[in-house]
Amino acid sequence: MGQPESRERGTAEQSGLPPGQRLQRGWPVTHYGPVPKFKPDRWEFRVFGATADGDKHCWNHQEFSALPFSSVVADLHCVTKFSMLGAEWGGILAREVVELAPPAPHVTHVMVWAEYGFSSNLRIADFVSDRTLFATHKDGELLTAEHGFPLRLVVPHLYAWKGPKWVRGIEYMTADRRGFWEERGYHNIGDPWDEQRYSYQEEPGDGPEL
Repeated sequence: MGQPESRERGTAEQSGLPPGQRLQRGWPVTHYGPVPKFKPDRWEFRVFGATADGDKHCWNHQEFSALPFSSVVADLHCVTKFSMLGAEWGGILAREVVELAPPAPHVTHVMVWAEYGFSSNLRIADFVSDRTLFATHKDGELLTAEHGFPLRLVVPHLYAWKGPKWVRGIEYMTADRRGFWEERGYHNIGDPWDEQRYSYQEEPGDGPEL
């Protein structure tokens, strides 16, 4: 499935700031809509769509929390122009989920689904990057509800809107489809090093076919 070209190098000393970004001390809370209430007895993580076996795969909160834990030191670049450098993210690598519930061979994209029907689309290569993580912790501490507890996606080489808070599952897709913010004028790919902020900047091939 390949790996995306990435210039995000993962530590404050190495990575620097993408163009148009400013260094942020601390971690501002940014999201659209209310903070959902976590109900562990009702929570589940789903993998559906074009799976290799045609079935839907589900984990409850206890089962998902028992998956292998990994850490990634990586930056977070918000499209609102702040960057937080060198954070340590802990959780379950996206590729771990892909190995347990593989996509069909013709899958090209993933839609990440979160609470309230929020969504974000990713190329499969971005999703299976060895640095893409379903985060439960930051700097050794559980995420707060405002920052996405119990689960948020971190995709270090893309703008942070590509990593939704309060994730509930993924959908394997055989063609691209815009997610919540992409439908509202944000760039379909979202590479901060190329300042891919808005849909009017898209080049041919960056977005879904009309």
